[in-house]
Amino acid sequence: MNLRRRLKSHPELHAGALNDILFILLFFFLIVSTLANPNVVKLSTPKAKSDTKAKQTVIVNIKATGDYIINGKSIALEDIGNFIQPYITKDSTQATIAINADKTVPLEKVVAIMRVARNMGARTTLLVDTKD
Repeated sequence: MNLRRRLKSHPELHAGALNDILFILLFFFLIVSTLANPNVVKLSTPKAKSDTKAKQTVIVNIKATGDYIINGKSIALEDIGNFIQPYITKDSTQATIAINADKTVPLEKVVAIMRVARNMGARTTLLVDTKD
C-alpha cells in the first residue's frame, strides 16, 4: 500500500499575455474615440480688431498708521499721483489701482486714493481679506 501523499498540482492562471492584450485594447479605443466625430456645434472665436494691451495694475497699501505704501516705499498722499503716473498711461482703459487697506483705516484715506485714480483715468478695486 502506498501511504505517501501524492503531490497535487494547483491550477494557475498565467497572466503574462493579459497586459499585452489590455494595452492593445487601450490603443484601439483611443484611436476609435478620435475617429468618432459626434455632432459638434461649431463656434467661431472672436477676433481682436486692435492690439491688446497688458493690464496695468498698481497696488496701494494703506497701513493702520495711515501710511501709504507703493512698491515698498512710504509716500505722502500729495505725491501718490506723481509716483503712480509712470506705471499707468492715460490712454490705457485697463489701468487699475488696487487698494489694500487695513480694516481700521478710516474710509477717507481709501476715498482719497479713489479720487487720485479717477483723476488719472484709472479704475479702482478694493482688496479684501477673508480672515476675520
